[in-house]
Amino acid sequence: MISIKILKNMIKDSAKVKIYKEYNKLRVSLKEPQCEDSTLVINNLPEESIVIKADEFKSPSSLFKGENGELKRADYIIVSETDDDKVVLFIELKKTKDKEEEIIKQLKGSYCLFFYLKQIGIEFWDNDDFLSGYRYRFISFGHTSIRKNRTIITVKGKIHDKPENMMKINWPNYTEFNKIAGTKH
Repeated sequence: MISIKILKNMIKDSAKVKIYKEYNKLRVSLKEPQCEDSTLVINNLPEESIVIKADEFKSPSSLFKGENGELKRADYIIVSETDDDKVVLFIELKKTKDKEEEIIKQLKGSYCLFFYLKQIGIEFWDNDDFLSGYRYRFISFGHTSIRKNRTIITVKGKIHDKPENMMKINWPNYTEFNKIAGTKH
C-alpha cells in the first residue's frame, strides 16, 4: 500500500479524479476530456486506488517530434492495490470510436508516463520497490455517450496486458472494476 500513498502525495489534486462512495461501494466517474457528455462510471474500486488524469501531463513536444505517436497519452491511469493483487489500468475514452492504431499509441504513451512516475518514486522517494509487482491492463471504451445499444466487449488475446491486445468495450452500460482489471474477486 506504500506505492499508493506515495502516488497520492506525488500527484497534484488537479491531476487526480475524485473517487466517491455510493451505496457503500467506491466509484469513479470518468469524462472524455474533449467531450463533457461522454462519461463512464467504474464501480467497486478497491479501497487503495488512485485515478490519474494522464492528459494533465504536458506533452513533451519541446523534446520529441511526435512522428511515431510519442506525444500521445490515453485519458486515465488507475492504480489499485488489495492485500493480494496490484493492477494498473490504462484507459482511453471515445465518444464514438477512433482508429485502433491511434488508440494503441495513446495507451503506449500512458504506459510510458507510468514508468516515468515509477522512476520518480524510486529516485526521489528513495523507494526501490515503488510500483513493483503490478499487472497491467489496457482498455478502450467506445461510444461512451450513447447508452441505447447492448455492451460489446472484445479482447484480441487471452488477456489485455498489452496495448495491442486492449480490451475494447463499446456502449458500456455498467462497468465493474474487477471485470476490466481481470481479477477473480
